[in-house]
Amino acid sequence: MFTIEHDFDATVVTLMDEGETPLQEDVSIHAFQECVTVEQYDPRTDDVSKITLSLHQLQELAAALDLPEGVYKLRPDPPE
Repeated sequence: MFTIEHDFDATVVTLMDEGETPLQEDVSIHAFQECVTVEQYDPRTDDVSKITLSLHQLQELAAALDLPEGVYKLRPDPPE
């Protein structure tokens, strides 16, 4: 299950783990104009872990999800 909220400066997607236990904590993805952050609470440390991806890194992650093991470099879009 997930939710989508449109805030003033970002779109926030929250992913909730469902199904068999053990379940993981919710993951919040904040999509800003210049970057994307991914946050998840860690009950072992009682802290929120956060990573920040550039938009280029996010594009590469999206492409990588459908590719087999290997080393890749995205080609820039051709000019229109």
